[in-house]
Amino acid sequence: MLKLYYSPGACSMASHIGIEESGAPYEAKPTLIPKNEQKSEAYLKINPRGKVPALQLDDNSVITENVSILNYIAKRFPDKKLMLTDPLGESRCLTTMAWFSNTVHPSFTACARPERFAEDPAAQVSVKETSRKNFFANCREIDSLLTAKEWMMGSQFTVCDGYALIFYGWGARVEMPMKELKNYTAFKDRMLQRPAVRKILEREQNILLNY
Repeated sequence: MLKLYYSPGACSMASHIGIEESGAPYEAKPTLIPKNEQKSEAYLKINPRGKVPALQLDDNSVITENVSILNYIAKRFPDKKLMLTDPLGESRCLTTMAWFSNTVHPSFTACARPERFAEDPAAQVSVKETSRKNFFANCREIDSLLTAKEWMMGSQFTVCDGYALIFYGWGARVEMPMKELKNYTAFKDRMLQRPAVRKILEREQNILLNY
């Protein structure tokens, strides 16, 4: 059976939603970042980089990083149509998820953990303020990308959508004016109507259940 290692509230929620949407049987393996469990000896045998998510396959091989895990899930369970399948559409899905991973996520990390980017306390304040602006600008871009669309890729739900939901929740967590983003907010509301998404939000006790 597939095993998904995740930490509630972390970016691993993207893979958590993706595998739940696939309908595949899997074992959810909480690996709590606040307790530093991702750095435990046992988990480092799963992912030596000490990060979540990680997906352990039936043969015990392991896939890490949301983009790779979500691509694997979509291709292993093609009947669920979790990825656009034409070459251009697939590239668009991967491009969007890569942008989430290498631009949107880091902009929040610098906002929430400025000490990772500057040692001087005064510099940390500047990093936090600048990163907060950058993160919300990225959220505005997601809002723009959702103009006249039901889902990130258009009319078809894909693995990109669970990934996009993460950042709305993170913005809400740090009290950004997320409800000003009308397209993004409507998207969030549609996501919460999906049984698989709601199941994962409830399992992870996500802020969006009461936002």
